[in-house]
Amino acid sequence: MIRSFTLVRQTAPEKLDRLASLLRALGFEEGAGWQDEHSRGAPFLAPVGSLELVAGRAPASPDILIEVSDLDVAHQLARKHLPESTGEIEDTHWKSRVFSLELASNLHVGFWAFNEPFKSRPKATEGDLDGRGMRFGIVVSRWNSFITERLLQGAIDALRRSSVHSSDIHIVRVPGSFEIPSAARSLAGTGTVDAIITLGCLIRGETTHYEHIATEVTRGIGQSAQETGIPHTYGVLTCEDLEQAIDRAGLKSGNKGHEAAISAIEMVSLKKKLKRGAGDGA
Repeated sequence: MIRSFTLVRQTAPEKLDRLASLLRALGFEEGAGWQDEHSRGAPFLAPVGSLELVAGRAPASPDILIEVSDLDVAHQLARKHLPESTGEIEDTHWKSRVFSLELASNLHVGFWAFNEPFKSRPKATEGDLDGRGMRFGIVVSRWNSFITERLLQGAIDALRRSSVHSSDIHIVRVPGSFEIPSAARSLAGTGTVDAIITLGCLIRGETTHYEHIATEVTRGIGQSAQETGIPHTYGVLTCEDLEQAIDRAGLKSGNKGHEAAISAIEMVSLKKKLKRGAGDGA
């Protein structure tokens, strides 16, 4: 029966790349793109989707609606990437706000957020992306340093952009990915960091024990996090070839070091909230 739902819309070629950049900035997962002699496509995978049928008054004019957690930030990003196509934020009749992107005569995309969360929705506690006052350890492998140094710079950039002071970033270098769990465990035991970011790169073919090493590294990092109670985030690349590693270190698929650092900030914030017994997030 039904396996997935795909909505296809055509946009102007000159807007495709900018729209794709905006969707990446908003957090969409990028699918496998395609190109032939006639056209090209950039699929994006929504984290949650639905097909909504309406009888009577439509909720909004765009037939594609994307819910965001912070509409004002989304509006700022839209104005940065597609200023000529971005409309103003407006109130709706269903206790929300929305703005539209006019990407073509037949393509209007609306971004929206509720003014107040539905009371019927389960409450959720979430971490914030504010790193002020937080301390982070980064354990990075020297093996495949031309990749891991890119991951390291991505992680540092994410921390600094989130108001983490340079003095609160402790970098530990180890020979290879296999040594990461041991160093992470030792660093966690010092009590000097709130979270640990692990960075490494394993490429199939460089060792006959690729699968064993990858498994042990992953298990060791997870075990260290569970036993010490210090959040560990995973920025160890396990790649089929060098091209894939380069893509995941800042070329086509984002920088996994940057992503691991962002996750670390959120986990520290979440841990603090859970300790305070907070449960009023949305």
